[in-house]
Amino acid sequence: MFLAVLCGLALLAAAAGCGEDDAAQGGRLDVVASATFLADIAQQVAGDRFAVRALVPRDADLHSFELTPRDLTDIAGADLFIVNGAGLERTLEEAVRAAGGDVRVVEASAGLTTRTPQSGEPGGTAHEPDPHFWLDPTLVESYVATIRDAFAAADPDGTAVYEANAAAYVDELRALDHWIAAQVETVPADQRLLVMNHVSHGYYADRYGFAVVGAVIPSVGTAEEPTARQLAELTRAVRETGAKAVFVELGQSPDLATQIAAETGITVVDDLRDHSLSGPGGGAATYIAMMKYDTRKIVEALR
Repeated sequence: MFLAVLCGLALLAAAAGCGEDDAAQGGRLDVVASATFLADIAQQVAGDRFAVRALVPRDADLHSFELTPRDLTDIAGADLFIVNGAGLERTLEEAVRAAGGDVRVVEASAGLTTRTPQSGEPGGTAHEPDPHFWLDPTLVESYVATIRDAFAAADPDGTAVYEANAAAYVDELRALDHWIAAQVETVPADQRLLVMNHVSHGYYADRYGFAVVGAVIPSVGTAEEPTARQLAELTRAVRETGAKAVFVELGQSPDLATQIAAETGITVVDDLRDHSLSGPGGGAATYIAMMKYDTRKIVEALR
């Protein structure tokens, strides 16, 4: 299947006219981002100059998304393909690079150092870096700089626009950071305990003073199945710490979290949007709105 994906991408890239540079010809950049939250961040930098498309649809699991022929066509015909990086979209990146086309891959998290799990936290090894940098808005400032520079390199005539848009968006990210911190302050310090469906909120915890008690799936990805022993250890940790809720992202099964909740009496919050934006009326239609949406869910469950 993987080889078929690579071959298909190579053929589609050739059909799309590899070697042509839309920006150099005076056209708008054609940019695809792996996820909806990344597409929104990139759109803030692009402004009205061009539209950024998201590859993975809303509410799909970014960790386990599989390419379709239509997806391959979108990537092959683009000028830039923006990924989070740090292993989050490894299969997608390998497919694009192995195809040998002219699509330039922009790793938004380039230059950031992955966190080291704190004592007692689940998952995270030297072979499994945590890619969830975007859950700390201060780290997204680095995403913005990387995307700004990639746009300017591909479209020099738009450099001033990208720089101005990026600077304005960084101001919004800093305001978001202050807003989240103020919301978290309403939760007593000894109740700032996170139990997640998978290892996802370490950067958020580091920034806003939470402790990560455990994760149903003790991995930064969602494909693994926890063992009976790991579930028992999580149940014990929940009881010992007094954690009040377990948080599950949309698109992921809440079944095991519900099992833990039934044994411990904690609440299941099964509609976080940590990597997927909502539709226009869903309360999380932008990255900033998504972070506020999730923060409200977390604070309300723990307060």
